[in-house]
Amino acid sequence: MDILWQYQFRIILLGDSTVGKSSLLKRFTDGVYSDVADPTVGVDFYARSLDIEPEVKIKLQLWDTAGQERFRSITTSYYRNSVGGLPVFDLTNRKTFEHVREWHKEVSEHILPHHMVYILIGHKSDLAKERQTSAKCNSNVDRAFELLTRDVYELMKMGEIVTRDGWDGVKSGLTAKVFYAAQDQEELAAAAPERGCRC
Repeated sequence: MDILWQYQFRIILLGDSTVGKSSLLKRFTDGVYSDVADPTVGVDFYARSLDIEPEVKIKLQLWDTAGQERFRSITTSYYRNSVGGLPVFDLTNRKTFEHVREWHKEVSEHILPHHMVYILIGHKSDLAKERQTSAKCNSNVDRAFELLTRDVYELMKMGEIVTRDGWDGVKSGLTAKVFYAAQDQEELAAAAPERGCRC
């Protein structure tokens, strides 16, 4: 049986309305860009898998949150179960950058006792005069998601992020290659039967 993925990471995109979160996700997951985008109502869901290293496939469960204030009560419920966050701001709109601190504070209040790994994205970097998004020319879109995925994966390897019942930020797939914290590895080794025949 083929393994579809070893781990699933839930990643959430944050930021004001019209910063281009949906455009980034559509470019990353579908490889397409559209000049016309409907505003996100509540939360939209996307998925894509990445090969992080040989025989390690990570499925990204990507949540696109609405930037409008009126949807905050809906979007905050998704923060707690996310391991990664991509705060997005519009390089052509200073206020969206200034609001990043507010987004970070709001998320931090809702994710405890877990923590989230962040990568800040300045979007709409190309042709700022015309306010066209970097998703349009596919500038560093994949790189941002890959960096965040690798950061989370490395923290798992160090035992700083672990899978837990009742938390959907990281889930294990159908494989034997699972990272355990150092203490868990010692307990597993002690509980394992001795190898060899005792005939």
